[in-house]
Amino acid sequence: MHYLQILVVDDEPALRQILSRLLTKAGHSVFVAENGEQALQRLSKGDVDVALCDIRMPDITGLEVVSKAKAQGIETLFLMMTAFASVNTAVEAMRAGAYDYMVKPVRNDDLLNRLANLGDIIALRSENEVLRELVLTNNAVFKPISASMQRIDALVDKVAVTDSTVLVTGESGTGKGYLTKDIHQRSQRADNPFIPVNCGAIPENLMESEFFGHTKGAFTGALKAKRGLFVEADQGTIFLDEIGELPLLMQVKLLHVIEDGSVRAVGSEQARTVDVRIIAATNRNLREMVDAGTFREDLYFRLNVFNIELPALRDRREDIPGLVEFFLAKHVSKMPASQPTQIGKDAMELLCSYNYGGNIRELENVIARAVILAERGLIGPESLPEALQQIDSESLDKGHQLKDQVRRFERDVIQQTITESGGDRKLAAKRLGLGLSSLYRKLEEASEIESL
Repeated sequence: MHYLQILVVDDEPALRQILSRLLTKAGHSVFVAENGEQALQRLSKGDVDVALCDIRMPDITGLEVVSKAKAQGIETLFLMMTAFASVNTAVEAMRAGAYDYMVKPVRNDDLLNRLANLGDIIALRSENEVLRELVLTNNAVFKPISASMQRIDALVDKVAVTDSTVLVTGESGTGKGYLTKDIHQRSQRADNPFIPVNCGAIPENLMESEFFGHTKGAFTGALKAKRGLFVEADQGTIFLDEIGELPLLMQVKLLHVIEDGSVRAVGSEQARTVDVRIIAATNRNLREMVDAGTFREDLYFRLNVFNIELPALRDRREDIPGLVEFFLAKHVSKMPASQPTQIGKDAMELLCSYNYGGNIRELENVIARAVILAERGLIGPESLPEALQQIDSESLDKGHQLKDQVRRFERDVIQQTITESGGDRKLAAKRLGLGLSSLYRKLEEASEIESL
């Protein structure tokens, strides 16, 4: 259920009181106005989701309130109330810009159901406005084979189905963002918003407004109301990356959100309830920050309910071939004229031998560059950065130790594709961008390894 900010507009005090109690009990934040002028004044702040407005009022009618609000660019949805139902009334209300209308006396269950539908509409509209990067592109899937990542995969399975707060730690570039999206996609919130936030990229003086929103005129430059990131994430997941960069004042406010489940927009006099799962990530040692007094201990314990620490790429090199194929599929799909692209054996050996200081992020950048430079659909050593091409022979000998692992990975991918192609090896070769003879050769090489 989406919790809304609702304005009740009616000249009858008793009805305002009854509706306020009903809506507040249902979890919504409620404001009241006894006439059209008060309603327009409150609506001008821009933070009202739904206005429950009487049509017949003295001075300014409900229809006039709708028309004037729409003329000012106010995006509030209007649900009109009238004791004089007729076709003409409905037509007039819709023409004025109202979403729907109800006949007095209003039935409680009917009103709550209509508000639930309006909440879904508002959430969908909000979701369409938020650009969210997709984790999987072109149906590419990365399945880790290292023991450490398989353990983490099992942890994700267990925690994803809960609403527990998760803290993801690890070096910069180890894939904390990918893991967070994976948790969201495996959860019951997968169809709802996923809102990533880089805490280190938001200026401190704008952070409260970005997180919780603001009303029109709340401060200099607030020319229109803004829905905060926590409201955008309602019913979904918010990913607070670089949580260690959060200033102490915002740490206090975040702790309040976790404990109370509500946010207050800058300039608003009332809090609104939100249902948001929080996943945080950092490459810093929060325990040391707590000891140094730069991170609140109570917030640390609230965030660290379930910790997942990602290992560096150098500690799980057996995952490199799979990651290479994953990023290859992702970046080939972005090219203007996509063509089947393969990684040559020599290039794969260099990729497996390199010590990635930037971890997975650096590997992805290497593959993105290589896709651009690839000649005739083949990524060779010449397509890789100079630092990889100059790996010394000793390092390359270590890389050769992974050759068998690479071949086994290729075999597993080929066999899976053959299965998905209904046993048709020619079709499987085409899907993999291989010649049929190359497909058979790779299978034979993998068989030779198994027979040793």
